[in-house]
Amino acid sequence: MTDEQLAALARAGDAQAAERLLERYKNAVRSIARNYFLAGGDAEDLAQEGMIGVYGAIASYREEGGMSFKNFAYLCAHRRILGAVRGASRKKHAPLNGAVPLFETEYAPAEHDPEAALISVEEREEFLRLLEKTLSPAEYGALRLYMDGLSIAEIAARRGGSEKSSENAVQRAKAKVRALLAARRQ
Repeated sequence: MTDEQLAALARAGDAQAAERLLERYKNAVRSIARNYFLAGGDAEDLAQEGMIGVYGAIASYREEGGMSFKNFAYLCAHRRILGAVRGASRKKHAPLNGAVPLFETEYAPAEHDPEAALISVEEREEFLRLLEKTLSPAEYGALRLYMDGLSIAEIAARRGGSEKSSENAVQRAKAKVRALLAARRQ
């Protein structure tokens, strides 16, 4: 069944259709949320905001708008996450303060300038090389898996360590990345 059909069923009151759509978009929303770092929080806080955005997309999607449900859901999730980040700048939600995008997401609007797109790819690769030099192998490996959308439990299983050590490696890596980004802005 297509996403559009499931959205129509969900709007008609089919709770299972809504659950199926939410499950389909869970990993994509986590991927979007993981592009932001949270001082005093974690990506799951923003992932929850993104899922609220997807739920809102289910409730308000209309095929007549000309946009696929997938694009509409990504847009709603991304806007909800950005709204939470903006709200943090108003000091309304202290755990969200300091959220910065690590990289543009794959769901962001495509760049129309091929030269700018190439430069963006090159800058990302350069930044990843800098991270590899700056972070310990454990931190770099954990952060890359985290950026790929894996949960802490999945990272621990893949790396053959405990969840606590994986969580610590990700948190240390995030702190170092925040410091690198702050230094690059100055």
